[in-house]
Amino acid sequence: MIAYTKKILDNGLTVAVNRDRNSKLAAVNILYKVGSRNERSTRTGFAHLFEHLMFRGTCRVPNFDQPVQMASGENNAFTCNDYTDFYITLPSANIETALWLESDRMEGLHITEEKLATEKKVVIEEFRQRYLNQPYGDQNLLLRDLCYKQHPYRWAAIGLTPDHIAEATLDDVQEFYHTHYHPSNAILSISADLDEEEMFRLAEKWFGGIEHRNITPAPVPAEPAQTEARRLTVERDVPATSVTVAYHMSDRLSKDFYTADLISDLLSGGDSSRLYMHLIKEQKLLSSVNAYITGDMDPGLFIFTGQLLPGITPEQVEEAFRREIEILQTTPSDAYEIDKVKNKFEANTLFGEMNVMNKAMNIGFYEMLGDITLLNREVELYRAVSNNDIMDFSRRIFRKENSSTLIYQAK
Repeated sequence: MIAYTKKILDNGLTVAVNRDRNSKLAAVNILYKVGSRNERSTRTGFAHLFEHLMFRGTCRVPNFDQPVQMASGENNAFTCNDYTDFYITLPSANIETALWLESDRMEGLHITEEKLATEKKVVIEEFRQRYLNQPYGDQNLLLRDLCYKQHPYRWAAIGLTPDHIAEATLDDVQEFYHTHYHPSNAILSISADLDEEEMFRLAEKWFGGIEHRNITPAPVPAEPAQTEARRLTVERDVPATSVTVAYHMSDRLSKDFYTADLISDLLSGGDSSRLYMHLIKEQKLLSSVNAYITGDMDPGLFIFTGQLLPGITPEQVEEAFRREIEILQTTPSDAYEIDKVKNKFEANTLFGEMNVMNKAMNIGFYEMLGDITLLNREVELYRAVSNNDIMDFSRRIFRKENSSTLIYQAK
């Protein structure tokens, strides 16, 4: 259990705190509710670009990293489909350094033509290295574009094309900053061995003076229900052909999410999982295999994927995936198998709660989802998944007309 208390400042900033009496470190996490889902299709990759720009300094603090290092701290950030997260860990006695820095760049980011040009080059090079110039780099990009036709999940956090970043102007990024980086679009979460009221007092001290912006986020277009199977085959210079089959599923707050997560663990949670045992060890179809869910805030994907061994055809692998799905749809799973997966989930959850940074991050994440109580209820919800839930989910979701298949063919 992670104990937490939260309040909302007058300027709209949500503050949630946890007292960790066992840690000498403080974790300060600030989550901005902006990710690739909040971008326009003609201007993608901006949330990720801002992850970089937020470290380029403000009018008051030209070098963000230096004060963190002087306070014996560490900091980093990441961008995903649904949000952008910035975090700092440092000794509890130095917590005000983190709060000062985060409040300063929330309102005082100093973006110049020179800084923008530098970070644009960095992001464009990252796009090329990670997605265009390495084996299987564009596989996820192709799959997203195949699965989504309207929703912004159609592109990754890096964006649709590096051209969107290359063409970004100073006015474009200033507008994006003004729209998304302000108190009412952010969640400050803190975990430290400090009194809760003292943490609220410090949050008010450093963030309370930032002006409230009454900005209504643009609506995110919903993805229409898929009514027929989709298929794409591409040829690439890669060592082995891969087959990926994706199915649309529910959003992060749905009960289905826990059923889907459990099924993915049944299928590929280690060397004793079904796909590993059946498709790698017994049938010798694949060199690697995985089943996972995207876990997005809006309706996401359940994905099967594997790399073929020499002499194996994509059709053989697709048929093998279908056989595993039929078992899920028609045959109750063994109680021991399910309990093993549930126990592993609970152990991982409890282990994660020991880390002060994980606590701060999780508090912010679940508050962003809209139900912070899930922070302490997910093990219970996961344990409640039944055999009937597994078979019902598999029948509703793993349908041919709901599938998108990507054949990534080796030349």
